[in-house]
Amino acid sequence: MESYYSLHKIESDDRFSFDPIEYSKFKFGDGFIAHQYGHELALGFIDNLLKIKPITEQIVVISSPYSFIPTATFALKDAFVFTLNHWLINRNMLPVQEIKIHRTITYKEDYGELDANERLALIGNDKFHIDRSFLTGKTLIFIDDIKITGSHEKVIKKLISENELSNNVCFLYFAELINPKIHPKIENTLNYFFVKSLKDVDSIIKSDKFAINTRLVKYVLNSDENEFLAFEKRHSDSILSLFYHMAVGNSYHHIDSYKHNFDILRSRYEWTHSALNN
Repeated sequence: MESYYSLHKIESDDRFSFDPIEYSKFKFGDGFIAHQYGHELALGFIDNLLKIKPITEQIVVISSPYSFIPTATFALKDAFVFTLNHWLINRNMLPVQEIKIHRTITYKEDYGELDANERLALIGNDKFHIDRSFLTGKTLIFIDDIKITGSHEKVIKKLISENELSNNVCFLYFAELINPKIHPKIENTLNYFFVKSLKDVDSIIKSDKFAINTRLVKYVLNSDENEFLAFEKRHSDSILSLFYHMAVGNSYHHIDSYKHNFDILRSRYEWTHSALNN
């Protein structure tokens, strides 16, 4: 059995029921907003689904697939789990479990600029894996920040089919595009509503609730050389080391368009590491 819930419905390309500036900050690592979104999504899920059709099985929450660097959804997922767990234990129910969908990424294109067919063709080249044996007899909740064309959902359903899973499944989204007349690139309009340059992410990175994610690392590595060098000067060795290690973990050092900025990060890391050991 499948069920669906989205907290916000997108019907217009210039009017939203959530703040697009906040959404853009969330997509680039604002952990405070991610926490707020996850909490709100959990409350909506409880009121609109869980109270109406109670789940008696063990619940497993699954964030959007990723390789090494988490997506923005991962930070949202944490707050969702915290809020849902509080509700569950107050009713003497089991707290949720979590599991990761492992993903091997094969592209660097900006997904938010593509139409439905281009998205499905692109993501179809990626490889996904989930621990089938862990999921037996449990209700699966798949969380993503936004549903635009449903390409990711189709990939998840394909994964479910390939693994012959018969679980009850729920797909949850913070927001969902429901107007088919709006081009899917509305996703990038929202992604970059606040972030127009590397300077715009400085306050996010320097905040106490910074949650590094894939989009931010790719944005930094793909930036203009002069803009990147200015960015490098504005941030600490520890932050730049974090970006370096995240990039390595996702094998971004093999992507030609990221290579120049990555090499600068690597040189900075090696210099810092050498200085600390001498």
